[in-house]
Amino acid sequence: MSERKDIALTINGADYEVSVDPRWTLADVIRDHCGQTGTHLGCEHGICGACTVLVDDVPMRSCLMFGVQADGKKIRTVEGLADGEEYHPLQKAFMENHALQCGYCTPGFLMLATGILEAEPDISDEDLNDVLSSNLCRCTGYANIVKAVRAARDEMKAAG
Repeated sequence: MSERKDIALTINGADYEVSVDPRWTLADVIRDHCGQTGTHLGCEHGICGACTVLVDDVPMRSCLMFGVQADGKKIRTVEGLADGEEYHPLQKAFMENHALQCGYCTPGFLMLATGILEAEPDISDEDLNDVLSSNLCRCTGYANIVKAVRAARDEMKAAG
């Protein structure tokens, strides 16, 4: 049996001191030990992207990262997108463009898109399509997801 390690995480601005087994993934730590269940687990092999979170503002598959690797890192999950009662432009665009069906993939797409749009606000449609193709939607909602992310990109650029 492996010995637990104490780590410190900042998730959506809140600090968490957690004693983790070194084998636990970041997704497990976020969901089971920090109570942030918006991060979904799909394939647990890094393929589907449902577990995407931002680690130090970079999109990361949280099923591929150990919790101990996130020690001292700033993590953003889908729960941290809205500003109180005010939805993030991406959340609004997903609703307005019918970009969610069952909703299982939605948190991963939202976090992937947030990370990309914050890093590259002028990303081209072609590059955006390429980035978004890394996440999977089993309901085949891709056209509306792409439409929503483009709309949010344009709104975020206009808002400055």
